[in-house]
Amino acid sequence: MQRRDFLKSVATGAGLVILPSGTLTGRQAPSNKLNVALIGVWGRGLAHQQQISSENIVALCDIDENHLAEAAVKFPKAKTYVDWRKCLEQKDIDAVLCCTPDHTHALIAVAAMKRGLHIYMEKPVANTIEEARLVRKVYLENRSKLATQVGTQRHQNVNFNRVRELIKDGAVGELRHVYAWGNRKIPKPGYLPASGTPPATLHYDLWLGPSVFHPYNPEYFAGKPGANCLNWNMYWDFGTGQIGDMGSHTMDLAWNAIDATLPTSAEAKGDPFNPDVTPVQLQMTLEHPANDWRPAIGVSWYQGGAMPISPKPYLDLTKIGHGVMFKGTKGFLVADFESRILLPFGDQADMTYYTRRPADAMIPPMGHFQKQWSDACKGNLKTACDFEYGANLIEQMLLGVVAYRVGKKLEYDPVAGRVTNDEQANLLLRRQYREGWGLDS
Repeated sequence: MQRRDFLKSVATGAGLVILPSGTLTGRQAPSNKLNVALIGVWGRGLAHQQQISSENIVALCDIDENHLAEAAVKFPKAKTYVDWRKCLEQKDIDAVLCCTPDHTHALIAVAAMKRGLHIYMEKPVANTIEEARLVRKVYLENRSKLATQVGTQRHQNVNFNRVRELIKDGAVGELRHVYAWGNRKIPKPGYLPASGTPPATLHYDLWLGPSVFHPYNPEYFAGKPGANCLNWNMYWDFGTGQIGDMGSHTMDLAWNAIDATLPTSAEAKGDPFNPDVTPVQLQMTLEHPANDWRPAIGVSWYQGGAMPISPKPYLDLTKIGHGVMFKGTKGFLVADFESRILLPFGDQADMTYYTRRPADAMIPPMGHFQKQWSDACKGNLKTACDFEYGANLIEQMLLGVVAYRVGKKLEYDPVAGRVTNDEQANLLLRRQYREGWGLDS
């Protein structure tokens, strides 16, 4: 019996086998090594190579043969591919770790899950609302057998836990509004002009993938490892600018604390619309319905110099490059990824209304973010930033982008996934793919 068939057979029911010794074996045994495919071996892929080296790396994929050759030195037993679609056809893969450009994320996520593969996807999990909703749908259909994680790795900082505890326990009173911001600015006039020809070792057409065609320019590939995304993610056909980049990380700090799902409206404003390039300066506000512990709230995002108003002149929010502010009836909580400031506000904000939770009720550290996923693949399948969490987060921000593009407040039906007051906006919930590419790739 082949290893993968055996693992599939024991994945039914509890998904494990108890030997006479009491040892757990099979797909979910902690001692079992995953057969992992690393798709995108350079850039962010470099950051994951050491962590996954304890698993069986059976496949490597990259559109740059030079980067592929470098990774193959570290993982000499792995098969190599330049096309991720061919890579996913390899029969012995259990899990996929994907670090490709943003415009391919949803396609790879859907294709991997439909093949029954666990997947870790670098953020964002989607570039359009249609993509986000399909990724979430396929994940929810398979959540009883797949572990997923969106790569907002700052989530492992214990400050995320402390911020959530303070907000849920009422340190700012009743929550009313949340503001998140980022100061990164990458202005560009438009798509890069044609320049030279791709090297023979660079499969540019596969890099474009589902995107409409744009001529080759070496500048798309001229960034440093781990930061090359800044050379292409501000172009509409390749990314969503700061929404998908630091916006995903920073909004995660807010998202982790407010237990939101999807908004019911969105409005936004920013730089004049450029059909090639995402705006540098942008601000949006989403309305979220009440849940079982808080009322309806607003959630706002600011970027590129746009900023929320500070509650006090002596608190200079511009000194925080990427941060979040929670506004409640009794005060404010301001946080970055690693620290927080609590500011009681008003004559009644004497903190007597707040009872700190005991030490044994505090949220424990999650440990290494990527390892949480690999352990989940072999365990209870639970991760902090699964594809439901990550798709909800990015869907709300993508709705704000659509509101910016049409220039009006949009009313949104989160169940149907459509705008109810502007048909032009509904056309922007999806994108056109090149022939031969699509969400069923």
